Amino acid sequence: MQDGRLHVELINGPFLFKDKGSSAEYGAGMALAIERGWLTMHESGTYVRFTPAGADLFA
Repeated sequence: MQDGRLHVELINGPFLFKDKGSSAEYGAGMALAIERGWLTMHESGTYVRFTPAGADLFA
């Protein structure tokens, strides 16, 4: 992460190619994380940031 930003290619690459998830699953997962307030996505769509609630999931 750089300046609290996590570039989406660091998420979608492993998810799609290593874990063999589908693009629909990836999109649904990102939408759910944003809806639940765990992530915020930059308007450009190139990176996300964890919210405090999202960071607490890893504490």
